[in-house]
Amino acid sequence: MHRKTVLKNGVRIVSERLPHLRSVSLGIWVNTGSRDEAPFENGVSHFIEHMSFKGTRNRSAFQIAKDLDAIGGLSNAFTGKETTCFYGRVLDRHFPLLADILSDIFVHPTFQPEDMEREREVIFQEISMVEDTPDDYLHMLFQGLFWPDHPIGRPVLGSAETVARMDREMVRGYIRKFYVPERVLVVAAGNVDHEQMVEYFRPVFEAESDFSGDNPPRSLPLNSGGVLVRQKALEQVHLCLGSEAPSQVDESRFACALMNTILGGNMSSRLFQEIRENRGMAYSVYSFFSPYADAGLFGVYAATDARNMNAVLEITQNEIRKLGRGQLTEDDLAAAKENAIGGMYLAAESADSQMMRAAKNEFIFGRQVDYEEVVASIERVSVDHVVEMVNRVFGVDQVAFTALGPVNEEDLDQDCLVYH
Repeated sequence: MHRKTVLKNGVRIVSERLPHLRSVSLGIWVNTGSRDEAPFENGVSHFIEHMSFKGTRNRSAFQIAKDLDAIGGLSNAFTGKETTCFYGRVLDRHFPLLADILSDIFVHPTFQPEDMEREREVIFQEISMVEDTPDDYLHMLFQGLFWPDHPIGRPVLGSAETVARMDREMVRGYIRKFYVPERVLVVAAGNVDHEQMVEYFRPVFEAESDFSGDNPPRSLPLNSGGVLVRQKALEQVHLCLGSEAPSQVDESRFACALMNTILGGNMSSRLFQEIRENRGMAYSVYSFFSPYADAGLFGVYAATDARNMNAVLEITQNEIRKLGRGQLTEDDLAAAKENAIGGMYLAAESADSQMMRAAKNEFIFGRQVDYEEVVASIERVSVDHVVEMVNRVFGVDQVAFTALGPVNEEDLDQDCLVYH
């Protein structure tokens, strides 16, 4: 059962009681991420996430780790384009201590200069790791090409240049601006009592005077097309082709999600079967749908020998064209729907997934969306809806393409990027 309490300063507390579990998953979220950063701040949200574990007014970094280990707790944090989350999972009897640790991390980090210098080096290594991982680096390049003049297109980690300039004043300034009560959400799922949860967190957040700031509005990202070929000494060329897709609040997102499943979302998908199974041209090939609050991106990724680059792109376009011309049966669509519904219900058996789903629903819709409502939306999608979505996504001029590997732009057959 979902319950929600809004504190007098605007902080929201949401719980999903699952009494059959012995564990509780708890997350403290803030509705800010890399898309809210100015160019010179790129990576500061992620830097804050790292630094929050490096010591608080009440605990050293070692004490944080020791306290969690002593109760068998699992904890972590992540920063995305639009949200930052500090979370953990423990046995239900240890929930009060987990709540104390996470709220301490979130509310009272000290950001000591010497700790910042050490963690800066860690993040430099993280950035280097991404640049050494071709598929991760390709997606970073692709988003920068697709959203060239908006922070949503910049990397969550920032760059070596921006991270090098970050100091305590910048970090504190960003927190004052965005870590405001109406952006803060506390969510728990598992064997948890809502009233006890509110009783603990109310004084923590209502007494915290630092949680007030500017809360500037977000700007709308505008996508762009284009071609970017980055030469790099790799064994394969990594490719990404994509275009604009529905946002998280667009009703047509369900048609787009099913299109993704059919085109390249699983092992029976058309791209996987044609490019990998039938032709042996790639080990990794898939499509993806990345919806955000007010924008979306649909893309296709593949890694192949450089000599196969144009062939893989032509096969991809052929499969997209088939869908766009209506070569899709009711059985195909029914299988995709069952895949989506089954995946959703299987994820519901995890407290972590329930916690994250509750947070997403609260941020996006301001309410909890029942599974039955989602199933009904999926079931309403018709073959015509999927066909329309294919033509909406790929029948535009703003298609973006990125390649990384042992190729030059002259090696690319531009006709392979055109949907017609």
